Amino acid sequence: MARINLLPWREQLREERKKRFLTALVGVLVVACGAIFLGDQYISSSIEHQTARNAYIQKEIALLDVRIKDISELKARRKQLLERMKIIQDLQGNRPIIGRVFDQLARTLPDGVYFSSVKMTDKLISISGAAESNNRVSDLMRNLDASDWLDAPSLTEVKATTAGALDQANTFQLTVRQTQPPVEGVKP
Repeated sequence: MARINLLPWREQLREERKKRFLTALVGVLVVACGAIFLGDQYISSSIEHQTARNAYIQKEIALLDVRIKDISELKARRKQLLERMKIIQDLQGNRPIIGRVFDQLARTLPDGVYFSSVKMTDKLISISGAAESNNRVSDLMRNLDASDWLDAPSLTEVKATTAGALDQANTFQLTVRQTQPPVEGVKP
């Protein structure tokens, strides 16, 4: 008689395929979990690295902000020092000029005229004084106008005052501008 295999070979084949499928599925699952884990580790390390870089940049920015503040303070201090130096240089340069102006005021003063106050604001000199007559005040103004160091005399006020029956005096106020004569040999 012929031998017939009545074993459920199809069942065995199905079971064998099922085992291979489950084994492959578990393998793919393990590989996928490993890939996800490695990807997570890579992303976490990238985030930590970027966080460290950001912290470094923030620290350097804070240092640069301090340096910028120091630089701006130094610039302000430098500007103050330069202004002080300019003032000192102007004073040093004007020192002989003031002497010249006083010399010119004394040289232009005619007989019979005297100054009671002299005030200089920037380049404008205000003079108050007394004179024996109006002609003496006119002489003073002509002398001031002829001076190389003084320019544009302007009479503000003249008042006639009588101190007694015999003495008569005129008080006056005038302004004159201080100039500097051109230096010979230098073209303007």
